[in-house]
Amino acid sequence: MFPARIQEYLRPRSVAEALAAITRYDAGDAIFLAGGQSAMQAIKSRMLRPQCVVDLQGIAELKGVSVSNGALTIGAMTRYVEIAGHGQLDGAFAALRDATSHVGDRQVRNRGTIGGSVCWNYVAACTPTVVLALAGAMNLAAADGSQRSVAADDFFLGPLETARRDDEILLSVSWPAPPPRTGSAYKKWGLVTDALPVIGVAVTVTLDAAGQCSAARIALAGLADGAQRGKLGEAKLVGSRGETAAIDAAMGAIADAADAHSDMSADADYRKQLIRSLGREVATRAFDRARG
Repeated sequence: MFPARIQEYLRPRSVAEALAAITRYDAGDAIFLAGGQSAMQAIKSRMLRPQCVVDLQGIAELKGVSVSNGALTIGAMTRYVEIAGHGQLDGAFAALRDATSHVGDRQVRNRGTIGGSVCWNYVAACTPTVVLALAGAMNLAAADGSQRSVAADDFFLGPLETARRDDEILLSVSWPAPPPRTGSAYKKWGLVTDALPVIGVAVTVTLDAAGQCSAARIALAGLADGAQRGKLGEAKLVGSRGETAAIDAAMGAIADAADAHSDMSADADYRKQLIRSLGREVATRAFDRARG
């Protein structure tokens, strides 16, 4: 299909210009365009019919990765390829590199952005799942000058739904400095290497001085409800040392409780098995990274 008629295309140079542009239209009639890898497909299929497209590619203040005293901030317009190639995202933040190294194909990784992905919040997407597992915060600015930070647990509301208002722009995704002995990992299984995940699993663990897990977060991609926590499994990892039996118990609890669906890619039982097998591999890697 051809897109519905777009009346205006704007390419602002600052966040202030972008917010001013969006307020000239009623809610939903103007959209921010990040990398465009998902939004342009939605526009072409008329799933989205904006009167105005505000292209954020020209806003330098929304780009870049900053690591300061262990804290991490990634600008909303930072491309996947830049995250995947960053040299300081090891240990606690390694899941970000795992995910962005295999998002889509080479074209998507060179054009797609972290901000576009978390705001689109597609039902089967790697980035929202990793941000959820790492307990990231989305930093938003509104046209009235106000700013707010929304935790991942409160930001992702369901497939294609987030807590971002139409008059807000995502500035960055950020994390405080993680505790010592924290590690994370992510892996997906798709029909081909760089496909959307049939199932993806992200795990973050923190170990105490004795090597026992003191905190854990697990998130899944590929289920019908989109990116979601695996809290039953998190509770079973706490207190363990990453033994295979403890990891299998954690992932088994998540798989048993998962509302898995069947489609042309995989049936529900296969998705549950992927949670178990991928989960074992990912959690083991997260524990190894936490140990350094």
